[in-house]
Amino acid sequence: MKLLFVADPIESFKTYKDTTYTMMREAVRRGHTVAACEPAHLHWENGQKVRGNVREIVLTGAEDVWFTETAVRDVALAEFDAVLMRKDPPFDAEFIYATHLLEQAEREGACVVNRPGALRDHPEKLAVMEFPQFVGPTLVTRSAEDVKRFHAEHRDIVLKPLDGMGGMGIFRVGPDGLNLGSITETLNHHGATTFMVQKFLPEITAGDKRVIIIDGEPAPFVLARIPQGTEVRGNLAAGGKGVAQPITDSDRATARAIGQVLSKRGLLLIGLDIIGAKVTEINVTSPTGFREILDQTGCDVPALYIDAVEKAVKKTR
Repeated sequence: MKLLFVADPIESFKTYKDTTYTMMREAVRRGHTVAACEPAHLHWENGQKVRGNVREIVLTGAEDVWFTETAVRDVALAEFDAVLMRKDPPFDAEFIYATHLLEQAEREGACVVNRPGALRDHPEKLAVMEFPQFVGPTLVTRSAEDVKRFHAEHRDIVLKPLDGMGGMGIFRVGPDGLNLGSITETLNHHGATTFMVQKFLPEITAGDKRVIIIDGEPAPFVLARIPQGTEVRGNLAAGGKGVAQPITDSDRATARAIGQVLSKRGLLLIGLDIIGAKVTEINVTSPTGFREILDQTGCDVPALYIDAVEKAVKKTR
């Protein structure tokens, strides 16, 4: 197969932990070829197919200088067997425009995973609201008065932007309400921007569990991102420690219930975040955690994923 990865600049990949790199490595191990581009490299002229200025790459097997570039070509996305959308957030207007171009490529015959329309319809923070039975107290608002009311009820809360990743812009406000007004103004830009507020879950001390769901089925291991020191964020990008653990029966049931619904909508890969027994986020843009689980447990999540990609391609032929 010929695979195109639409992602952030590949020079920025940290191969010792990068999930997209593990996907590429597994694909190449199977004899597939890989190319890469950024959303900015996609273009569409009326009367023509969606195209991209793509870099054809060869993996070296090393993890420092990990690829060589063989060619840069302007090629129709439909010429690839699969297009893997792996662009990190923010989930902004440019991301949405990219999904529109990818959706047109899909109409032209490209197999795009995750499906562009499904990406657009499931913003990572907001997607949890569809499954209230699995979610703790959560508020989406731009109103400072709503936030004050929510804090008065729940006392210990977490506030975060809707378009962030890696723990960026996350604040905790305890019972004293210290700086609640200032934090609200920072996140809602004085009433102009919608954000999310959730009840603080003390189970975070045991880790923010990343559950990998592939084609509706959870992987047998999760990655618990455990906050360090005085930090309340477990995100690895915020200094959390990643510890792979066998999935519990409870988390498996939750992941399966959500995964079976969302896989039917074209979300082949999901990163479900669970604290205690509560789902906090449904990550669909570029879920991570493959490398840590593979290295710590030997569970070959990249192989499970490429299996699913191959299956998806066969369905389109």
